[in-house]
Amino acid sequence: MQTNKINLLETYLSLYISPMQVLNATKKGDSDYVVLDIRNAPSQIKQDQIAGAIAMPAKDLPAHLDALDKAKTYVVYDWNGGTILGKQALLILLKAGFKAFELAGALEGWKGMKLPVEAV
Repeated sequence: MQTNKINLLETYLSLYISPMQVLNATKKGDSDYVVLDIRNAPSQIKQDQIAGAIAMPAKDLPAHLDALDKAKTYVVYDWNGGTILGKQALLILLKAGFKAFELAGALEGWKGMKLPVEAV
């Protein structure tokens, strides 16, 4: 039983990537990471986003998979870690054969760490 719990937790944690890992990789300029803002809210609701992120609402993601580069690693985020959109977007990407992670802490955690954001 203990081994099953450990395996489940390791699998769960492997779905996430830390904000600092993403920030450090994207600072280099030749990063394989592409950050996707998958929030479904209209633009007038979204006042800011992670600097350099591409807006790709989760509801539109399946229709835009052909435009994504399978050589890249996608990092998806939603408003906060308690929502399911990030997990749904991650599942869509993984099922389609992409390398992908959900951003640990989501936008709320990123902003809480005072990491770079930009106006939408």
